[in-house]
Amino acid sequence: MLDTVIKGGTVVTSAGVGKWDVGIIGERIVVVAAPESVPMEAKRIVNAEGRIVVPGGIEPHIHAASNLQPNIPQIVPDMPNAGPLDHTLGAIWGGTTTVVDFAPVPNEGDLVKGVHDFMKVWKGQGYTDYSTHCVYTDKSTPDAISRYGELVRAGFPSVKIFTTDTRPEGHRPSYSVVAKIDMGRLDALMRVMQREDGMLAVHGADDELTMYNYLIAKQMGWWDWPHISKVHSNLVEEMAFQRVVRLAKKTGVGMYFVHVTAKEGLEAIEEARSDGMAVYGEVLTLALSFNADNYKASDGMKFHTYPSLKYEEDKQRLWKGLLHGELTVTATDSGFTTYTDKIAGRNVLDMRGGNIGIEIRMGVVYSEAVVKRGLSLERYADITSTNAARMLGFYPRKGVIAIGSDADICIIDPKLKKKLTMKDLHVRDYSPWEGWEVQGWPTTVLLRGKVMVDGGKLLGKPGDGQLIPRKMTPAYLQRPAF
Repeated sequence: MLDTVIKGGTVVTSAGVGKWDVGIIGERIVVVAAPESVPMEAKRIVNAEGRIVVPGGIEPHIHAASNLQPNIPQIVPDMPNAGPLDHTLGAIWGGTTTVVDFAPVPNEGDLVKGVHDFMKVWKGQGYTDYSTHCVYTDKSTPDAISRYGELVRAGFPSVKIFTTDTRPEGHRPSYSVVAKIDMGRLDALMRVMQREDGMLAVHGADDELTMYNYLIAKQMGWWDWPHISKVHSNLVEEMAFQRVVRLAKKTGVGMYFVHVTAKEGLEAIEEARSDGMAVYGEVLTLALSFNADNYKASDGMKFHTYPSLKYEEDKQRLWKGLLHGELTVTATDSGFTTYTDKIAGRNVLDMRGGNIGIEIRMGVVYSEAVVKRGLSLERYADITSTNAARMLGFYPRKGVIAIGSDADICIIDPKLKKKLTMKDLHVRDYSPWEGWEVQGWPTTVLLRGKVMVDGGKLLGKPGDGQLIPRKMTPAYLQRPAF
């Protein structure tokens, strides 16, 4: 007897879309079959009639563990920054079942232990499964870089690097994993990652241009927060992307650019992919939903995460890139706090990064991409789950509805229409998407066979999530495979 059968839904698989039943034993999918073709007695029947069954979302870009480190500022007393518990609570309500955080790589001793120690705050705190990117910086030693293979063998094959410090010295948090890497270390890191089958995630922004823009911001009249897009400009993104792509071409490393915001950044990705390079692109739901004009609102800071929103022309190019395949995954760069904290910074130096979009990603992307723009259900599953699984080494355990895969499943009601209110959401006290009209929303979510959300009720608990080891498929690192 099966533990669970999901019956009557439109199921999205790697083989296509069809009216299939999905059978689950324990944590894994064991049957995907046409109704009545296989006798399926089960302890639990999940009725998905009239609904769409997709792989649980995979969010490749959150900042949770670092949000809980000492000396990260907060304005509201007794309301800490969001850690794993808050991030994954929003994620599971929104249909995302796996998330990827960030952890710095130590310079000495046991590198793997250092990463695990940083991630201790996750223990017993996750409603979703999780993993982490490992961060190298300009403080990393040649020895730590050369030992990257230890991280790969421990199940951490992806690395995140920053080409800028984001804000000038003296205006950075006293503790942060956000620290740039120099080109010498990046060249060495790329070469060892290429040998070890690793995936490099790149926050691409030209540091010298960014810091000069900060330097002249007052005299140029850019000091108030609505001008942040002039500091973190299109040129800043263009120059960094081109430089990193040139180095990647020499080293042969597979990589993806996080939070692509500018048309010039997208063009650099398109050119690299047309040249046969394994270069991928991530776009934030934030950048698909808003543009720099939104900063002009009285509380326009709530729309910000670094690098910055760009302009309507850029937003439309990002949509085109996502619909046509040049952009690979949707993400959020989730790292949030309270509304009061978020709007406290009133100038380009003090603005707070991070955004609170982790709960709305699956639903808003469905409404905006599938309903409004005609994206196929197969492509929807790709950009919310499957491609992230491939890109980061979860696949085929995760990111697909297939026999043998984890039973991570999101069921969407395509007929559900509503205007989003804070009563619909479950973390913190604001959302940039409050008031948005949506059609289609996750209503049932399973994590490794366990029903976590159903009928407007949270059934899962903190600690249901597990740390998932990963291993890259080399073919995805050698060419643009998706």
